[in-house]
Amino acid sequence: MMFTVGQLRQIELGIQDGVEVSIYAKPEFNWGQMREIRLGLQRGLDVTIYAKPEFDWEQMEQIWWGLVGGLDVTIYANPEFYWEQMYEIRLGLSKGLDGSIYANPEFYWRPV
Repeated sequence: MMFTVGQLRQIELGIQDGVEVSIYAKPEFNWGQMREIRLGLQRGLDVTIYAKPEFDWEQMEQIWWGLVGGLDVTIYANPEFYWEQMYEIRLGLSKGLDGSIYANPEFYWRPV
């Protein structure tokens, strides 16, 4: 099992902070994914919803922010969503909107 310098740095930071690095110290996670998982663990978040290789680090970040904000992230914690779609859904949820109306991976996120 070989890790890159960036991955090793995230493992090192996790050990220094006393988090359970075995959750993310896996070669299937790149350093960005490892960072998002580590940050969630540092905050005491339940990272199991996004600590999955199918999410890229930007998707993980949107789920992370939703968890920090106390939102029900299950509506957009889906790897079929681009991170930008997750961002828009998260913003709507934080404003009290019913995200189920527009939480559809087929909806294009860019303004036309």
